[in-house]
Amino acid sequence: MDITSLKAWEMKEKLLNKEISSKDIVEAHIKKIEETEPNINAFITLNKEEALNTADAVDKKLRNNEDVGVLAGLPIGIKDNIVTKGMRTTCASKMLENFMPPYDATVIEKIKNSDGIIIGKTNMDEFAMGGSTETSYFGATKNPVDPNRVPGGSSGGSAAAVSANEVPLALGTDTGGSVRQPASYCGVVGLKPTYGMISRYGVVSMANTLDQVGILGRGVKDAVLMLNAIAGHDRKDSTSSTRSNSAVFIDNDKENINLLEGLRVALPKEYVELGTSNKKIQTLFDEAVKVFERQGSKIDFISIPHLKYALETYYIIMTSEVSSNLARFDGIRYGHRAENYNTLDELYTNSRTEGFGEEVKRRIMIGTYSLSAGYAEEHYKKALKVRTLIKQDYDNAFIDHDVILSLTSTILPFEFNSIINDPVEMYKSDLYTVPINVAGLCSISIPMGKVDGLPVGLQITGDRFMEKNIIKAALGYERAVL
Repeated sequence: MDITSLKAWEMKEKLLNKEISSKDIVEAHIKKIEETEPNINAFITLNKEEALNTADAVDKKLRNNEDVGVLAGLPIGIKDNIVTKGMRTTCASKMLENFMPPYDATVIEKIKNSDGIIIGKTNMDEFAMGGSTETSYFGATKNPVDPNRVPGGSSGGSAAAVSANEVPLALGTDTGGSVRQPASYCGVVGLKPTYGMISRYGVVSMANTLDQVGILGRGVKDAVLMLNAIAGHDRKDSTSSTRSNSAVFIDNDKENINLLEGLRVALPKEYVELGTSNKKIQTLFDEAVKVFERQGSKIDFISIPHLKYALETYYIIMTSEVSSNLARFDGIRYGHRAENYNTLDELYTNSRTEGFGEEVKRRIMIGTYSLSAGYAEEHYKKALKVRTLIKQDYDNAFIDHDVILSLTSTILPFEFNSIINDPVEMYKSDLYTVPINVAGLCSISIPMGKVDGLPVGLQITGDRFMEKNIIKAALGYERAVL
């Protein structure tokens, strides 16, 4: 039996039935990582020794018939912008190349309390800025489906690790699609919960009002297993909502129940107009909609009038918040510090010039411009007003509908160095994902099939704190097509 090919819930089942041990699971994944990493580069830092020690502790609990947590024995990859006590957290940047956090993020505490096993920190675009994991200081991650192509980003390392069977579960962060887009490119499931559902305490901020911890897994049940472990209100995080509820999994988890029957599905006509230039991708999506129809879902076309402004709105807000958040990396308190300088201004300038990559600098400059005197009213404040209009459009859409269907990405995984130097083209690939973050909704990307041998994702979006609807729809679709 190849343990690494099992889904997370299957591993846990076999562990509880004492068919395999936690140590068996971890050793199998360490071996897989050692075999795969030279070709994929999904990890920045590995935690093998501590992972084996934790596995032994879980096995001891089981031998003593003690209760174990929901993530017992499962190896988990953590995106390298989520702080881990005593384990390097770099944000894939020279700026934080040797940063060792003195505390755990709340999600890390919850994983440990659930007996999950953190096996390492995964590669990412520098400070989560990018859509291909090509901007990492530690080198690009390759797509396990086709190593000549990108795995998506910014959580590309987490998605690639799950796709390559290096881990059954991984955490990423999603600011404008950074969990769902790489999930689509790597053929795995990517779940972005409602803003405020999962604590952001201990997550290095890129854009405070958009960032959300997300989950990557091999199937919908795997993602929900993790969601049940890490969701919940956190007093340490002012953006954490008291509406957050960790018991989100649907009760009727039975194979013979048609979960799509009676589901009210919306198709925004603006998405249809946006479309995709790849007719094969559009055909796959049309077939997916028919699956919902055949299973008894009610399909409606609706309008989200301000959707056409979502991309511009997102990039103004995001870059403005990037500019503000990254001001703390000044070469004084922690992080990279330039050796050559004569004045305080030179210390700031040289440290940031040496420590940040090109994409990070680009976004800082754009954001600084949007926030500058004379332009804040014209750009940033106007974008905030449009954001409210987009949110209201979605509120209206969810009055009579449970979920909204769309593509996850307009394009297939692309080859390395093909559009990295064309930022506008790169940004356009987020057309379907960024509106979800702008409005603070929940969304999930699930595999929909392949075009020319490359994975394509279906995005299912739900109202705020209605994760149960997107889980029901995703699980129903998954069962209908398998």
